Order: sequence, then structure tokens, then C-alpha cells
Amino acid sequence: MKKTLLGLSALLTIGTASAQGAITGAGASFPYPLYSKMFAEYKGANVNYQSVGSGSGQKQILERTVDFAGSDNPMTDAQLKDAPGKLLHIPTAIGAVVPAYNLPGVSKPLNFDGPTLANIYLGKIKTWGDPAIKKLNPGVTIPPLPITVARRSDGSGTTFVFSDYLSKVSSEWKSKVGAGNSLQWPVGTGAKGNDGVAGVVKSTPGAIGYVELVYAKQNKLAYGAVKNRAGKFIVADNGPASKAAEGVVIPADTRVSITNSANAAAYPIASFTYVIFYQDQKYGSRTEAQAKALKNLLTYMVTTGQQYNEGLDYAKLPAGVANKAKNIINSMNYGGKKL
Repeated sequence: MKKTLLGLSALLTIGTASAQGAITGAGASFPYPLYSKMFAEYKGANVNYQSVGSGSGQKQILERTVDFAGSDNPMTDAQLKDAPGKLLHIPTAIGAVVPAYNLPGVSKPLNFDGPTLANIYLGKIKTWGDPAIKKLNPGVTIPPLPITVARRSDGSGTTFVFSDYLSKVSSEWKSKVGAGNSLQWPVGTGAKGNDGVAGVVKSTPGAIGYVELVYAKQNKLAYGAVKNRAGKFIVADNGPASKAAEGVVIPADTRVSITNSANAAAYPIASFTYVIFYQDQKYGSRTEAQAKALKNLLTYMVTTGQQYNEGLDYAKLPAGVANKAKNIINSMNYGGKKL
């Protein structure tokens, strides 16, 4: 039966894969601009993707109501253990999460470091005139507006990436809040999706929010440079985001964190974004043809589809990571039969 679902970034009319021959996915808003382009250009099948947040995508793949989930953080061992079948992860891009802000009259990108961002989100730094912010930005005139903290209200992989970074650079953040898709926030105005947080920042002088780079650019938001482990202030871009993965040991299952990279050229709040799917595609009413269609789509995403990454402010997969992803895709089967 056909039904209409409202995602955070688009209205999609979809049916089940078996009913319409479409491939369905749901999850992270972080890669939504990229996936929209990839799927519009893909000729192998119709693909419908709901931008509803990583947490919702993980829930839907566990319930087997979609063919694949999008998530900016890999699922935990405990989550995978509870799944009705073996779930696989493949990265499709590297993206950067940026501190976007609305400060009238400030034209130069502000500098931030991890402890300062943590203290803003802990509610300890309440105004833009705070000495910690001034110390990082000598010579910059910053209006002493109160800080409006914007954050996600939904289960979010972007939240996981940001809080994973803060947990690595602030012991207080790690002990009081920690890392996760959904958090007990000390302060802040909640909004759904990267686009929701961007909307709060855009409409509120004095606001700060964490969003994926493309959402800051699309909304013409100012965003700051962030001090990395080498002590360099780095402005997010494809190159610095890609550098975050260099020198990191990528496990065979590709589930890894690349925040706060030791690479001196790396932007520190960067992450792979993942597609999650079942290794054995024979479940429910799925056919072998549907399984092959999903395999073909996933192969396209880590090969030909990579041509769209950089134009939309995502970094391409490094060659070694792309090869690991292809190996994972090739392990898919249908009732034990290799696809």
C-alpha cells in the first residue's frame, strides 16, 4: 500500500520495495544532499531516502522496514547483537561538522577550540564576550550578545560525531554528557535535522549550532575554524576532512571514529557517513532480484557515485577504504547464495 512520508528535507511518496520495485532507505540528514544527487543520477533503480536522522534509520533497519539505513555513526556491538540478522556497514563519504553561528558585523571566521565549544554546550560560557572566546580571537570585535545554543532534538549521527569529538577534548563533557545520538543536553534549543539546526542559527542573532558543512554553506551561515590536535586552526573543507582519515587504521568492518585526528592537516570534527544493510538479503518477502538491485546500488555509491562528493562539500572515500567497502558489499548473499 502506498503511503506518503514527510522527511526533514523532502516529501517522499513511497511504497515498499516489493510493491513498487523501489529501493528504500532512511536515516542521517548529514549525507542527504549527497544522496539526493547520487540517487537522482542513478539509472539502475528508483531510490527513495527519508532524511529522518541516524537514530531513526538505525531503528528502521533493525525493524527491517527499509532496505538500508543511513547513519553517521556505526552501530554498537550491542545493537548489532540484537539485530535479526548480520548487519554490515560501508562508508560512502567523509563529512565535516562545523560550529555555525550568527554574529552580525563579524566577517572574519572565528576560532574555536574543543574546550571552548564544550563549555558553550555545557552552559558555562553564556555570552560572546566571554574571555575564552576573546582569547582565541585577538583583534576581532565580537558583539557581546547572549549565546543561544542550538542542537538536535532527534536521534542524530551528527550529534554523535560532535559529542564524540567533545568527549575526546573535554573530560568534563565526557563525564557529564558523553557521546551518543541522543543526549541529556545541559542547555540548548532543539531542532530536527541538520536543516532544523541551521534554521535556528540563521534566524537567531547570537546563536551557535553544529551542522554538516554543506548545510552551513547552503544557508550562508558563518562557521568557525577549529583547533586540531597539532594546535592548528583549521577551516572545514574537503581536503582537511579527508586528512582526518589518513593514518587511521580502518578495520575490516570499517566501523571507526576519525574525530580529533592526529594528522596535523586534519579538520578535527570529521566523520565517515555509513550505509547499513543485511548481509543475508533473504528475509520477509524480499526477492533475489531486489537483493541484487541493492547490491548494485551500493556498489555504485562507493565507485561511480563518488564523483558527486566533492562538488557537494563531502570528501571522497580514500582508495583503501573504498576497496574495503567493495569487499563488504561482495559478501552479501541471498539465503547463503552469493549475489
